[in-house]
Amino acid sequence: MDAQRIAVDAVVALTDCDRDAAVAFIRRLYLAGVKDPKRLTFKGLQAMARS
Repeated sequence: MDAQRIAVDAVVALTDCDRDAAVAFIRRLYLAGVKDPKRLTFKGLQAMARS
């Protein structure tokens, strides 16, 4: 869960996006098996840039 928290904090700080949206997306990735904070952050940033 630490990786998830780090990724959410990074995405919110870099994009100033809605924290709930970032949490939901990163939680889905985390539960799918992605545990690396860098990977979670990168995928989260990609998703937030698209929305």
